[in-house]
Amino acid sequence: MDKTTESFPLREEALDNTAWARRGRAVWMGGATRPDLVFASGSGSWLTDVEGREILDFVAGWAVCSLGHSPEVISRAMQAQSTALLHCSPGFWNPSAVKLAEKLAHLTGMEKVFLGTTGAEANECAIKLARKWGLQRRAGAWRVVSTLDGFHGRTLATMAATGKAHWKDLFGPGVPGFDHVPFGDAQALEQAIGSETCAVLLEPVQGEGGVWVGSREYLGAVREICDRRGVLLIADEVQAGLGRCGSWLACQRVGIHPDIVTLGKGLGGGIPVSACLARAELDLFEPGDQGGTFTYHPFGAAVALAVLEAIEEGGLLDAAREGGERICEILRLHELEGTIRQVRGAGLLRAFDLPQPRAHELVEIARGQGLLLNAPRPQTIRLCPALTVSPGEVEEFGTRLGQSLRLLGDPKGS
Repeated sequence: MDKTTESFPLREEALDNTAWARRGRAVWMGGATRPDLVFASGSGSWLTDVEGREILDFVAGWAVCSLGHSPEVISRAMQAQSTALLHCSPGFWNPSAVKLAEKLAHLTGMEKVFLGTTGAEANECAIKLARKWGLQRRAGAWRVVSTLDGFHGRTLATMAATGKAHWKDLFGPGVPGFDHVPFGDAQALEQAIGSETCAVLLEPVQGEGGVWVGSREYLGAVREICDRRGVLLIADEVQAGLGRCGSWLACQRVGIHPDIVTLGKGLGGGIPVSACLARAELDLFEPGDQGGTFTYHPFGAAVALAVLEAIEEGGLLDAAREGGERICEILRLHELEGTIRQVRGAGLLRAFDLPQPRAHELVEIARGQGLLLNAPRPQTIRLCPALTVSPGEVEEFGTRLGQSLRLLGDPKGS
């Protein structure tokens, strides 16, 4: 018998967080710096670690778990689709994917839909589509204007679109053709558009950048500039869309209609599903131009369709607005006390800054208080709970956040 096979554990022991984390670090490749915290199950807005400790989750997998953890509606959809058809290749039609595409078009006002698995894949599709349009309709234009502190994914092209300074030479020469301007500065954006520009790509609400909300005036100006200069407007709504900000699209909050929209994260409620949507006249892909093994997969499509129906039937757009307003009220009280600054956001995508760059410390302290937070920046805390978070859970968040902020302000931790 092979020595490796002989020594591999065939039965699972009862391990604590530290032991599981040690095993993970031994075999996982790079990536995030993870604490010794290993989750075994979840229900609604709560996660349970391998030691049985429950934690209130205000991260929701980075806005992925739109219906919370292990919702029955997703379990039913998974069960039904898994016993019918898991995969048949994107070279054939399947009812679940057709119905999902129809539903997305109806909810967003778009007309053509590409279904993938990740937000980065959806953004790659949007960039390809914009460049093909530029080649055919704008004298070969291929460059894209995007915003500083935006985030569009971790493929080579979407990393170049993101424009983080430390990513520039991380994997050798970056993908060319991306010009970056400050978010919120319409004048700078217009100045960056040239004869080779085919599109503007931005998040209407920057998520990873710190939850900065594009104003009605700014986004309206961007739409007007794109129309006047003859370039496409791509809205990356991977994080902000699908009810997160209290509307199906964050752009709909301010009456803006993009040419191309990308969706992901919350679309599958925990199952990898994404979409790139466009106006009908932009349907320019020829056979072989764009695809992928797991595009239009029926399993993910069935789950996503169930998620959209649950958001619609459960009144979760209204719930996101109401829950977000209460979270904002709680944060404003701490802002008045001076413990936090710059409360901002929309719906259930919120953020605040600390007076000092101690966000990661607050995340650790909050974990000790049974609250899961996220720090996308050294001074910034981002909140994106499930759309199903209850009023009682919002109040519990307020209690645990208050305790955490007091501990952060007390060097003795008393």
